[in-house]
Amino acid sequence: MLCVLIAGSSHAADAFYTWADPVPGQPGLLLRSEALTPQQSLADAAQNLRILYSSTDGLDNHTPITVSGALFLPKGTAPAGGWPLMAWAHGTVGSADRCAPSLNARSPRDTRYLNYWLSQGYAIVATDYQGLGTPGLHPYGLTRPLAYGVLDSIRAVGGAGFNVSKPVVVFGQSQGGRAAFATAVSAKAYAPDVNIVGVVATGTPYASAHPQGKSAELDNARRSVVPTFAYNLLRLSTASLLDPSFVPTDYLAEQALPAFKSSQEDCLHAIEQRVVADGLTFNNSFKRSPKAALDQVNRQSAYPTLKTDIPVFFGTGGKDLDVFVPGQKALVRDACKAGDRIEWHFYPELDHSGTVNGSLGDSSGFVRRAFAGEGILGNCAL
Repeated sequence: MLCVLIAGSSHAADAFYTWADPVPGQPGLLLRSEALTPQQSLADAAQNLRILYSSTDGLDNHTPITVSGALFLPKGTAPAGGWPLMAWAHGTVGSADRCAPSLNARSPRDTRYLNYWLSQGYAIVATDYQGLGTPGLHPYGLTRPLAYGVLDSIRAVGGAGFNVSKPVVVFGQSQGGRAAFATAVSAKAYAPDVNIVGVVATGTPYASAHPQGKSAELDNARRSVVPTFAYNLLRLSTASLLDPSFVPTDYLAEQALPAFKSSQEDCLHAIEQRVVADGLTFNNSFKRSPKAALDQVNRQSAYPTLKTDIPVFFGTGGKDLDVFVPGQKALVRDACKAGDRIEWHFYPELDHSGTVNGSLGDSSGFVRRAFAGEGILGNCAL
């Protein structure tokens, strides 16, 4: 997802995203809201709001924190019970505060996708995730912070008087696919009060499908110059959050230092451009192996369990070069083995990004059935 910085928004952002009072101990409380700018808004929404809410630090699992996001309400008159609520989990944007989706214009792909759901009468709450916009570095890819950000966004808008439904569908792409499935498998333990009736995930990573310390992106970038090496630079910063004694610059070769600096200050597209411009591969970017640190990130990126009672829609593009296709298939296979109700759709001609809107013909029916309370058995047996 392209991170587009809105010029002149930083001062207002500082004021909105910084919470000066003690953060409430109860997660999922709406702390403040304000109107989004026209650039940050969606055309098919009647109301476009930036939100700030309480949550739980997914790193230490107990410290109260604030998380930001957005709420989009459809045009027209809400049905009985409120607008059916969908919780959007976005893909990788970077780790810097300026990359928070609620601060920026949505990418053309996501704008089209989210406007489609709004036009069908669904409200959308869209978390920024921990550390994007709000204080602290975003713990890129870690499942617990992702799940907590989604779950508490649902609580925040559901308890703040907005006319939205209690049942909710969670949906996401790429890192957001990881977040959506992580939400499904974490909901019962962390937020049993949240009524998730379905999950839609596309381009979903499966960390535990690979040996520790490896990933599809890492393997892809080991010898070749590919933009996805940017993901590994983001993981280095996450490793320093998990282990403060790990200093990424002690491991990086000199030619990789500008790209790492970019990974802490810029958004994904700029990081990828720097990686390509500097000819970086995994093999030429390190003077010492970061394997132990990346192993720890990979372990924390794995799902706590694969078991969920919530029906899950997985969409996989056959030409996905960003998230390992065999890994996506392995996640489907293992979730089916765990007894989940998985509805899997494979799109041979679609790439990582194309699967988002390319799956709408199937996922929209899944979402309608989920909200209607119809039995979704999945297609694991096929």
